[in-house]
Amino acid sequence: MQTLYAICHWLENTGMGSTIRESLWLFPVIETIHIFGIICLVGSTSILDLRLMGLTFKQDTVSTLAERFLPWTWAGFVIQVVTGFLLFSSEATKMYDNRAFQIKMLLIVLAGVNASVFHALAYKSVGKWENDPVAPFAARFAGTFSILLWFAIVAAGRWIAYV
Repeated sequence: MQTLYAICHWLENTGMGSTIRESLWLFPVIETIHIFGIICLVGSTSILDLRLMGLTFKQDTVSTLAERFLPWTWAGFVIQVVTGFLLFSSEATKMYDNRAFQIKMLLIVLAGVNASVFHALAYKSVGKWENDPVAPFAARFAGTFSILLWFAIVAAGRWIAYV
């Protein structure tokens, strides 16, 4: 763990980390873009999740919604990774011990696992059930777990500043 802390210390003291940390306006601008990424990512995944849960968009097929909104999900994810790394670089040693940050990272990993398992298993047979107003249990579970995870990720992200 000492090696990880040393990497955080090094990253925080790079030109990039120092510039972001010392700038009056750079951190808030990056954080604002990070929030736009959250909107793209959580908004687009929530639409698909709500459809999987059978709560809305029942007239649309699952694959149509996935085709329409997954590009927004990926765009939001890329924005999140880039801006998140920039924000992290400015205060990496502070984040190293921050419980809210640690929880957020764990939840992001779980969200990735959930999405991977859904696409590897339940989504493979989407052609059989995508027109049904209510998806099979595995898809409903994945959608419910996904929306809960992303809302928890947003909450943990907000708590970073206060923990």
